[in-house]
Amino acid sequence: MASRNSSDPSSDPSIDPAAAAHPSVTISEYDGVRYLHLGSVWVQGAMRLKDPQRIELDYVQRMLASLLWRPADALGAGLAVQLGLGSGAVTRFTHGQLGMRTTAVELNPLVIQAARLWFRLPDDGARLQVLAMDALRWLQQAPPGGVTLLHVDLYDEEAAAPVLDDEAFYAACRRVLAPGGVMSVNLFGRRASFAASAARIAAAFGADQLWSLRPTREGNTVAVAGQGVVVPGRDELLARAAAIEQRFGALGLRARQWLRMVRPWAPPGR
Repeated sequence: MASRNSSDPSSDPSIDPAAAAHPSVTISEYDGVRYLHLGSVWVQGAMRLKDPQRIELDYVQRMLASLLWRPADALGAGLAVQLGLGSGAVTRFTHGQLGMRTTAVELNPLVIQAARLWFRLPDDGARLQVLAMDALRWLQQAPPGGVTLLHVDLYDEEAAAPVLDDEAFYAACRRVLAPGGVMSVNLFGRRASFAASAARIAAAFGADQLWSLRPTREGNTVAVAGQGVVVPGRDELLARAAAIEQRFGALGLRARQWLRMVRPWAPPGR
């Protein structure tokens, strides 16, 4: 990726030396967009400088398709959790735009520092908590049934496959979801197999509670899984999509396009 300007937040003397155990974080800028990297060319997050509230990356927009599985009058209610912070785009959206109580869990403290220095992530407050800890550990400690929206985007500097991707992990994700709660997962990587990951999610959530969106040009496939979600008829889905676009279309949420991308999961061979 071309870069005009770059910086390394890990050189900040205020950062705990223990952060040296994690991949370094670098920032690049190109054509009006700031990018987050973990010591490689792979993009881990982005923000358009003149429109920082816009969800810049296509796959991140599609992760927010999880909103379609929630009633329009319930958006903003409950707790949103992000496992993997990136540049904080989803965290800023659920906290700032939806007004939800929001918790983000990020293993690398350098990523948290970069998100606050370079990507306008707010400080912790009454509705926002950003934790420097392992995602699986957080899931194991969290009370059951308390999360309304769960967004999972867990990749290391190689971006080869999700860091956590077994059935036990997805079962832990399901455990923390409230009835009617929704999880969306970014599945991408040179060695990753969407079919294998989807089968593990289906084993944890149930085959009738898993959907996926069409892959992006970059190869990201977003899977959406529900905790006892009842999918409404098409007219209601269209109404939900229209409501999302009315509120957030200017931020890049193309909900009616998502409806054309969604397909229910089916086991291989069916």
